[in-house]
Amino acid sequence: MIKLKTDEQIGLMAESGKVTGRILYELEKLVRPGATTKDIDRFVEEAILAEGMKPTFKGYNGFPANACVSVNEELVHGIPDEARVLKEGDIVSVDIGITHKGWVSDAARTYAVGTVSETAERLIRAAKESFFESLKVCRAGHRLTDIGHAIQTHVEAEGFSVVLDYVGHGIGRHMHEDPQVKNYGEPGKGPMLAKGMALAIEPMINEGVAAVKVLSDGWTVATEDGKLAAHYENTVIVTDAEPLVITLYEGDERDV
Repeated sequence: MIKLKTDEQIGLMAESGKVTGRILYELEKLVRPGATTKDIDRFVEEAILAEGMKPTFKGYNGFPANACVSVNEELVHGIPDEARVLKEGDIVSVDIGITHKGWVSDAARTYAVGTVSETAERLIRAAKESFFESLKVCRAGHRLTDIGHAIQTHVEAEGFSVVLDYVGHGIGRHMHEDPQVKNYGEPGKGPMLAKGMALAIEPMINEGVAAVKVLSDGWTVATEDGKLAAHYENTVIVTDAEPLVITLYEGDERDV
């Protein structure tokens, strides 16, 4: 069942979302050669706790960290590690969730570590652009699958593939709520979008084939062919007009 949020509930989610977006924006300064993925996790935890909020991911279904930090061919759910040192040319995806007064926000970004390849730059950009393409149809009166169709159309036009095994989701009192928000599919199907829907829209895309696998740690998802992956996510509220992106830090839509 899809639960529509009230203005008061959306306000609480937006308070959380503002912090989520700011932390991801500030991470750009930390994601540099020589930093470890554990450094990123510590920064995320300290920044969330400083706001009197809670890292949603810590302990969620047993996840051992505050942030998912995934490097290069790793798509999502990477576990931060003191021994994993970022180097020039890497790309790293960071996914965080924050709970505030019982309400959750969720967002992710993929960062370039120093100077990266042209392919890596294009991949990161395609993930971000496809999210913003989906916003054009994320409004009351459209169907749920219009979102995924917009994402898939843009990603494939850029020569990349959309991951089929992992999707976006509804969000609110819980991290994962109905409905599933696929990043692919035919338009014009599924539930009608309505004011008060809260959706975590998160293009997950690969440089090569769409297939992915779970690594031996039981969490980290990586590309089957070892090529690069990118992830871009925001928490979005459907309104009667333009969608409200509550995890987008001011200025972070630049270059789109």
